[in-house]
Amino acid sequence: MKILILNAGSSSLKYQVMEMDTEEVIAKGLVERIGIEGTKLVHKANGKVFELAKDMKNHVEAIKYTLEALINSDHGVLQSMDEIGAVGHRVLHGGEKFSGSVVIDDAVIEAIKENIPLGPLHNPANLMGIQACQEVLPTTPQVAVFDTAFHQTMPKKAYLYGVPKDYYERLKVRRYGFHGTSHRYVSKRVCEFLGIHQEGTKIITCHLGNGSSLAAVVDGKCVDTSMGITPLEGVLMGTRSGDLDPAVVQFIANNDNKTVDEVLDILNKKSGLLGMSCLSSDSRDVETAADEGNEDAIVAREKQSYTVQKYVGAYAAAMGGVDIIVFTAGIGENNSDLRARVLSGLEFMGIKIDPKKNDGFRSEGIISADDSRVKVVVVPTNEELVIAQDTLELVQ
Repeated sequence: MKILILNAGSSSLKYQVMEMDTEEVIAKGLVERIGIEGTKLVHKANGKVFELAKDMKNHVEAIKYTLEALINSDHGVLQSMDEIGAVGHRVLHGGEKFSGSVVIDDAVIEAIKENIPLGPLHNPANLMGIQACQEVLPTTPQVAVFDTAFHQTMPKKAYLYGVPKDYYERLKVRRYGFHGTSHRYVSKRVCEFLGIHQEGTKIITCHLGNGSSLAAVVDGKCVDTSMGITPLEGVLMGTRSGDLDPAVVQFIANNDNKTVDEVLDILNKKSGLLGMSCLSSDSRDVETAADEGNEDAIVAREKQSYTVQKYVGAYAAAMGGVDIIVFTAGIGENNSDLRARVLSGLEFMGIKIDPKKNDGFRSEGIISADDSRVKVVVVPTNEELVIAQDTLELVQ
């Protein structure tokens, strides 16, 4: 069966077509600037790259042009859309309603709508992708794979905040966590790679990219994660502040005559590496500037690795130890210097990195020393594969 995998953002659409007999990606692409002047589709298949610059006013149009690219006689991979057996959608926020992936029906769509207040940027875009497929592929089954689902195994002591109970019961104010599909994939994959069972393991997964989060995983189940009711909480990120005193919001609002929404916009879009370095949200730019002696960049770089290091220590304490630490995502997979900084000084926990193994390592493998009590492993994430596998299982 061939499965179409869609990840709809507010103004973008990422897609893949996967042949499930071999789990091979036979086509993939990206549509950017949907609803904005200068829309562009970049489609890759059979070693060819096809680009289409054409304004697309909404996700329905973007999906129509995506499907046309997939069945094109020159750069397509399908004879007709009848070859698509199902569509798998990444959906950001499932709230407490979903602890796993589900076939999409009217009730699921209503539940995704109900969680829009918790995911105001992503859930509406995810719905647009679903509704666009219903219009273009009306008889093809669709599946929703939720970013929050993997974290639904957290105990109350981990997901409840220290606020009046009424806010949880009435407004569902609690920790939800994100990047769940990635944490789920790498925590399982690392056990396969090491040839061990998930049962009996204590794993810390570090998904480090422009958005970053960590998870504590015991026996294959999440027991804590760093992001909260939104993706703002946790470690320092590209443009997000991560953890801070909630009173900071009030303090800035009162002193600079800003609304709470305006301050949160700053914390989400103008803080993190960008805000601290005054240069860039891209860790590569910050690394380069720090190496050249830029003091702001040096501090930002140190803050980034320090916040990750603190969570590693905290989650080892929460689990009563740690067997495996996994680095994944754009920064986690590619930035060996950050990995070294995060683990520096943690030898007392039995963590010992091998500088020669770690230096420049960008594939799947062990980077800890042979005598390290804790295995440190780099595992490239593959969220699309998880979405495809869940979709296949549910529609079959």
